Parts: sequence; structure tokens; C-alpha cells
Amino acid sequence: MRFVYNERKAAQASAYLLARHDGKLSYMVLLKLLYFADRRALVETGTPITGDRWVSMSYGPVLSRVLGTINLGKSEPTTPWYEYISEPHDYDVELVGEALDPDELSRYELRVLDEIDERYGNLDKWALVELTHLLPEWTDPEGSSLPIDPADVLRKEGKPEVEIARITRDAEEAWLLDLLNRQST
Repeated sequence: MRFVYNERKAAQASAYLLARHDGKLSYMVLLKLLYFADRRALVETGTPITGDRWVSMSYGPVLSRVLGTINLGKSEPTTPWYEYISEPHDYDVELVGEALDPDELSRYELRVLDEIDERYGNLDKWALVELTHLLPEWTDPEGSSLPIDPADVLRKEGKPEVEIARITRDAEEAWLLDLLNRQST
């Protein structure tokens, strides 16, 4: 199952969480909070917030493209990420610029981010790693990374197969339409 990755939405969700922490966080903490928020939105609505691919890594599940953007730094300066967030310094990222207008995020998504941050945002990165290692979809990749299928998360959360099939069909249709749209522009 794949979703349309919304790079601007991922950047805005990240910036929103950073703003709740005086503008600075360990990027490992940020990645865990984003994963928890994406996971919750998927289970509750059938659609994650960012649409990013999920992977199991040694320190738990992460959003693959967000991690890649952080790791690449400004070698890709056209990404919306750097409109909101700095390159990493000592494993932290910070807000840049003045005010954040999270116009890509719905009220529901903002509420999910708030609730995830209230629940997990005060934990340090190692406590979050331990928590994510308890998630049923996490598999130790033994130094590599393994894809996490959102359908497996839905199954483990008790969603009926007919609902998983509908979510998969809707996600694939949206993904194909987005691909066609990008190819025509």
C-alpha cells in the first residue's frame, strides 16, 4: 500500500511539532513523533498525515523520505523542508523563519499532532526508541531497513480485511492519479 507523499505537509507537520518545543528537537524525537502521528491518522481515517513510506530501522520505525531529507541536508535546497526547518546540527533540527502557517494541515491533523506530542513529546529519544520497538509492525532490520506495509499495521490494529482492501484501493488510485498528474506537468 502506498500513499501520495506530501512534502510540504510533512515539513509543516514537522515545523508544527518543533514550534511546540521552542523551535528545536532531536531529529530522532521528531521522526518518532511524526511516525506515531502518521500511524494514528492511518488507523483512525485510513490516510496518514504525510503519505511518507515507513521503514523499520535499528532505532525503530521512521518516515523514509523525511529522514532522507534530513540526512541530505541542503543538497536539495528546493525542498519545502528548508522553508521551515534547518539542516541538522548535533542531531537537532530547528525552526527557521518567522511564523508558521500550517495551511496544508487539517484541524484533525493538528489535533493528532498535539495529542501525540502531549503523550510522547516529553520523552527522550531512547525512551521513544524503546516504545517504537514494542510496536507490532517493527522488525529488527539488523543494520539495514525493512519496509513497513501500512496494511499490516491496520491488520494488527484489528481493522477488517474489507476495510483494508478499500483503504488500499483508495490509496493506490490516489497514488496513480498523482503520478499521472506529475507526468503531465
